[in-house]
Amino acid sequence: MASSDDPAAPSGGESLLTVVVALTANAVLAVAKTVAALLTGSAAMVAEAAHSWADAGNEVFLLIAERSGSRPRDEEHPRGYGRATYAWSMIAAFGLFTAGAVVSIWHGVTQLTSESEETSFLVNYVVLGIAFLLEGTSFVQASRQIHGASRRFGMHPLRYVTQTSNPTLRAVFFEDFSALLGILIAVAGIGLHQLTGNAVFDAIGSIAIGVLLAFVAVFLIRRNMDYLLGEAPSAETRSRVIAGILEHPQVERLTYLHLEFVGPSRVFVVAAVDLVGDDTEAHLAVRLRRVEADIEEHPLIEDAVLTLSFPDMPSLTP
Repeated sequence: MASSDDPAAPSGGESLLTVVVALTANAVLAVAKTVAALLTGSAAMVAEAAHSWADAGNEVFLLIAERSGSRPRDEEHPRGYGRATYAWSMIAAFGLFTAGAVVSIWHGVTQLTSESEETSFLVNYVVLGIAFLLEGTSFVQASRQIHGASRRFGMHPLRYVTQTSNPTLRAVFFEDFSALLGILIAVAGIGLHQLTGNAVFDAIGSIAIGVLLAFVAVFLIRRNMDYLLGEAPSAETRSRVIAGILEHPQVERLTYLHLEFVGPSRVFVVAAVDLVGDDTEAHLAVRLRRVEADIEEHPLIEDAVLTLSFPDMPSLTP
C-alpha cells in the first residue's frame, strides 16, 4: 500500500534526529546573533536573532509534537494521537510568524528613519558566516531525509516535502531553507549599508527577512490545518489501498472506501466489502472483524472499520 503520499515515511527516530540537530544549531545561533545585534545595532542582525530564537522555540514544540503524536491509541483515542503532531506543529508555525516575522518587520520599519551607525561590520559577517555553516548542517540533515524518502516514491524532493504527512520534517526543512535565505538577505543589507553608509538598506533587510518568515509560517500553518481537518491521501495512495484490500483472501469485492490521515503516515480506513462465501450473519460479523484486524497490521493503517456491501453496488478497482 505504499505511495507518494508518504505511507512509508522515514522512521520517527530519523525525524527526531532532524529536529534535535536543528534545535541545537538554532539555540547556539540565537545567542550569537543576539550578542552581535547588541554590539553592532544592525537591524538585519536583530531580525536574524529573532529568527533564530523563533526557530529554537519552534523546535521545542516540534519535539513535543513528535512525542505526543507517537503515543499508541487507546480507548479514549481509537485513532491514536497522530493529529497532536499537526496541532503542535501549527503552534510552532504560529510562533515563527509572531516571534520571527512580526518582530523582524516591526524592527525594520522603526529603523528606517534611524541614524544609528554600525560599530563593527566584521562582527556581523563572522557571526553570519558561522550561522550559514550551522544552518547548512541542519539543512543537509533534513535534505538527506527528504531525498531518501522522495527516491523511494519516485518524486521530486520539493514536491515530496510539500505533500508529506510528516509535519516536523516539513517544518525543519522550510525553516532551515528560510534561515539560509535570511542570512543571505542580512549579508546583502549589511553590505549595502557598509558600501553606501546608508542604514536604510539594513532596515530593508530586516523587513525582507520578516516577509520571508511570514510567507513560510503561513504556508506551514495552512498545511497543518489541512491535516487537522482530515486531508485525504492522494489518488495513487487510494488505488494502492484498494489493491491491498482486494488482495485479502477473504475479500471478494470492495464497493466503498474512505481514507483520511490521522497522523504522520497513518490513515483511518472505512470500507464496504463483500466477503467470499455465503455465511450466516453471525459468522460474517466474526470474519469481518478478523479482516479488520488483518488490515490494521499494515504500518500505514491506524484504524479500519469495515461494513458489508450492498449487492447492487459496483466494485471499486485500483
